[in-house]
Amino acid sequence: MTETGISRDLIRGNIDTIILRVLCEGDNYGYEIIKAVSKNSGGQYELKEPSLYTSLKRLEKQKLIESYWGNETQGGRRKYYKVTATGRETFLANKEAWKTARVLLDQLIGVGEENDE
Repeated sequence: MTETGISRDLIRGNIDTIILRVLCEGDNYGYEIIKAVSKNSGGQYELKEPSLYTSLKRLEKQKLIESYWGNETQGGRRKYYKVTATGRETFLANKEAWKTARVLLDQLIGVGEENDE
């Protein structure tokens, strides 16, 4: 467990979907994706660079995202990522699957929760 009590293993299986969510909001590059994930989690989760770039490569290979080089007008040349139509559909399907799993886990793990206190 981390200092916030969140197991990284619980999040690890959802990193691709988390990244797709960020990219559904607009094209972005690595560092900004990490910042967005931290912001969206209220600072409770920090996506590490190795995990990010492994996921980005996997998503690009699956044709869920595409990359392109930005121009150098704001500093160094950056590689940007954008979600494809298939990636957007995959995100929505994964989100629905997550909602279903959340309900099921609440039923399985939260059984008798009112008696746990």
